[in-house]
Amino acid sequence: MVRIVLLSLLALGLAACGGGRDSTPAERAAPGGVYDTPRVAGVVSFPEFGDHDPHPWDGRAPEDYPVHGIDVSRWQGDIDWETVGRSGVSFAFIKATEGGDHLDPMFETNWNAARAAGVPRGAYHYYYFCRTPEEQAEWFFENVPRDRSALPPVLDMEWTHTSRTCTWRPDDATVKQKADRFVALLTRHYGKRPIIYTTVDFFRETPIGTVKGADFWLRSVAGHPREVHPGAHWTFWQYTGTGLVPGIRGGVDINAFAGSPDRWIAWRDNGARVAKR
Repeated sequence: MVRIVLLSLLALGLAACGGGRDSTPAERAAPGGVYDTPRVAGVVSFPEFGDHDPHPWDGRAPEDYPVHGIDVSRWQGDIDWETVGRSGVSFAFIKATEGGDHLDPMFETNWNAARAAGVPRGAYHYYYFCRTPEEQAEWFFENVPRDRSALPPVLDMEWTHTSRTCTWRPDDATVKQKADRFVALLTRHYGKRPIIYTTVDFFRETPIGTVKGADFWLRSVAGHPREVHPGAHWTFWQYTGTGLVPGIRGGVDINAFAGSPDRWIAWRDNGARVAKR
């Protein structure tokens, strides 16, 4: 059953989320699934979504986290954002750009419709190592407007082995240098600390986890991040690519936020901002 957590004045004094290494007892769900932390208005907690191919979770599972969201691209087709918003989705990351010259054809539609429906949204860029960070950042800036209400921008960095144009696997130093530069450019332009999304193999095989000045969004669809990425500090966890969410036809990626509803509000409104514009 979807539960709506109500406003508490105590939430106003809480700091931003500290990530997902381990939760304190106060951050775990109390009996019955209701968080025993201060409560916040406007957040649908513990939503129930379906899954085409659910994983049999052992230990801590996605449903132990109260705040969930989605990430989408052209492949989800036409989305009914009003229904998505009512379903319990607390955030959406929307694909904007890829490399230095590709724009997702549904980006502008999704970007505007999500905002109109009241769904907090951020834009993400799929990185190609065959273009410079400066070229790709400029392409992102050209297509993703500065918006104070938006979530921080996202760098999606992973191996592009299925690409028709760029399968280059640079060495560790190059990966780190390019990620650092792209993050710095986005921070300067949008005034918010970016998010880095990456996959299990890329996180293990590169020093991407050492990039400073970014929150991490980790993919892990067959195990809790604590098991798959031991010791990693994460803010978002992509736990399925086959989720079922009202308002979206077919499968969609679903993600959990690392903290409680009050910490989500603090992170959304304050924690990701590094400069005033």
